[in-house]
Amino acid sequence: MQERQWAADACKGDEIAFHELINSQKRKLYGIAYSYLRNEADALEVLQETVCRAWMKCGKLKDPDTFIPWLYRILMNCCVDELRRRRRVDVISQEPQQGTIEMVDVNKLDIERVLNRMKPKYRHALMLKYYQDMTVPEIARILEKPEGTIKTWIHQGLKQLRGQIEQGGGWDHE
Repeated sequence: MQERQWAADACKGDEIAFHELINSQKRKLYGIAYSYLRNEADALEVLQETVCRAWMKCGKLKDPDTFIPWLYRILMNCCVDELRRRRRVDVISQEPQQGTIEMVDVNKLDIERVLNRMKPKYRHALMLKYYQDMTVPEIARILEKPEGTIKTWIHQGLKQLRGQIEQGGGWDHE
């Protein structure tokens, strides 16, 4: 597979291979960042930070086969860092940014609100599974956990999601 070769070359310092590898993953990376941050500018900024961190540390990666899960893990950590930074900043206004009008499904907002209140391990597993259509083995590689653990996290996360919605945490809009 060409990605494996790019990863091997990138880990040896080949900038072109690194660029090709990042380019092959950019849509999926952006999708994950946007699903966490819900803001295009922040998602792009986090992507840039992810690429910088990956380039600076890819020489230390021992197994090129783990490059892509490792890259997703860096991205998720950058997203979590950004969310923490947001929480520290006092929010002056909840209104949309000037000039931005976005139609939003109210039910989707409820699910996202419940997801944001979940433990990170459940939220990560559910977002990768249902927002990014990843398989359990892919999620296990990214989160560096056994597949059984990922299945449990998905099950527990869905259970929490259902519980929150039944308690009025969502879908009160009929």
